Amino acid sequence: MYLIKNANLISMVDINYEIVDILVDGSIIKKVGKLKASDYPKAKVIDAKENYVTPGIVDPHCHIGMYEEAIGFEGADGNEMTSPITPELRAIDAIKPQDVAFKETREHGVTTVATGPGSANCIGGTFTVIKTYGKTIDDMIVVEESSMKMALGENPKRVYSSKQQSPSTRMATAAAIREALSKARDYKEKLDKYEENKNANKDVKKPEYNIKWASLARVFDGLQVKIHAHQQDDIVTAIRIIEEFGLEGTIEHATEAHLIADYIKKHNIPLIIGPTLGSKSKYELRNKTFESGKILNKAGIKFAIMTDHPVIHLSNSLTQLGIFVREGLDELEAFKSVTINAAKINKVANRVGSIEEGKDADIVIWDGHPLHYLTKTEKVFINGELVHSK
Repeated sequence: MYLIKNANLISMVDINYEIVDILVDGSIIKKVGKLKASDYPKAKVIDAKENYVTPGIVDPHCHIGMYEEAIGFEGADGNEMTSPITPELRAIDAIKPQDVAFKETREHGVTTVATGPGSANCIGGTFTVIKTYGKTIDDMIVVEESSMKMALGENPKRVYSSKQQSPSTRMATAAAIREALSKARDYKEKLDKYEENKNANKDVKKPEYNIKWASLARVFDGLQVKIHAHQQDDIVTAIRIIEEFGLEGTIEHATEAHLIADYIKKHNIPLIIGPTLGSKSKYELRNKTFESGKILNKAGIKFAIMTDHPVIHLSNSLTQLGIFVREGLDELEAFKSVTINAAKINKVANRVGSIEEGKDADIVIWDGHPLHYLTKTEKVFINGELVHSK
């Protein structure tokens, strides 16, 4: 049990920039408010000294553990570039908890991440949501399979045109996704019909198992799709596919979303934007700007901000965030974009993303303002365990 005293709390919900105390009992935040140490004699007291305290940072889209640092090919397991349609792949089968990036990441206050396949394939497999601390993947999992990764635009077009196979155009990429979704929907309908008839004691044959369509069919039961799209046209195509098939989805990267903010607001699709730090390394990124956060927030669009690690190392998450604030994004809204909004969009806000009673005790004590480039973490808790102390 820990009692964190004198925390300048940014809870991301009802208590922000106020001095309060936090009681951690086991893996859970037990109480938040003005608390007396004498009431909790078994608690180890930590004086935050009125330094800022936040929930652990939540990165909504990255590839940590999928591309292990300092190894190269042997540690690169993020893209299965042998077929454009691979919904059966799962990030949990490739993540390396021993990736040295995890230690550096949690030491910089990032405690939860959504990580998964890259964007080489039209459909690449499932993301997972994990904590950044644990010996095995089983120790880390928050949601085993949280979303289905899809991709539009330059990446699948470049990968498969180089192999002289489809898709080599944006048309073929969208068509491949539609065909796969149609087959998965048909497979689900046949399986549902079999279950219905079986329960009615009718003698019916079960459809032959197909791992691709069985995995993809879950998007028709609410499994989110994460669709990689940078350009305006690809964003609109992604929204068209989401609505055509009645899916629940997010647009990932959404580099040009600020140019069509009214359209996105009308269709009410959440965005996970970024990475914005770094150069405009390809044509799709020509309109990349840190002003996008301000524009999207003003338009009332729900969004979170990603690092896309290893594109931007997760340890630089708040460095990137600070520039969004410098370019006009409200500070508290910026913090929410890498905590509670990121958690909500990835459907894990019941556990992480804010400091509230009953949630996981993922807590960061900073030695200065979290967005200042000289600031470090004093202490980092994950699931109530002190995993880093300066």
